[in-house]
Amino acid sequence: MTETSEEYGETPEGFGVRPAVAADVPVVKAVIDAAFQPYTERIGRVPVPMEADHAANVAAGRVFVTGEPVAGLVVVEERPDHLYLDIIAVRPDAHGRGIGGRLLRFVDAHARALGLDEIRLYTNAMMWENQKIYPGYGYEMTERRVEGPYDRIHYVKRLA
Repeated sequence: MTETSEEYGETPEGFGVRPAVAADVPVVKAVIDAAFQPYTERIGRVPVPMEADHAANVAAGRVFVTGEPVAGLVVVEERPDHLYLDIIAVRPDAHGRGIGGRLLRFVDAHARALGLDEIRLYTNAMMWENQKIYPGYGYEMTERRVEGPYDRIHYVKRLA
């Protein structure tokens, strides 16, 4: 199947989101590190996204980026019954420009293009900003669960 911008959720007004390529791996790491570093002290450990295998995620087609230069990204994984939103990251100097919203709308469109009607994610409970953001985009909290050293809040979004 040929990848077209329509398949990746682009509309006439455009999301401006594209699949990451191998050359993007250093900037993917830089954006994730910049976005998650401020949480290290708050949660008392390095956030999981900072330790991900970014090259493997890019090679597997799970990473989508936006901006030139790259200002934000998502890492998603197709599951049998849902799209799992593993990471969303926006460079701190790009906050307030609607990039996070653009990425979340892209994830919706991508899930639909894959024939999936549900998106799932979780966030660390200490990243309280996210607890305000996700409900604003239609995500509902399903549970709070401690998994090892992580206190996580799980969300689901059902697409109509």
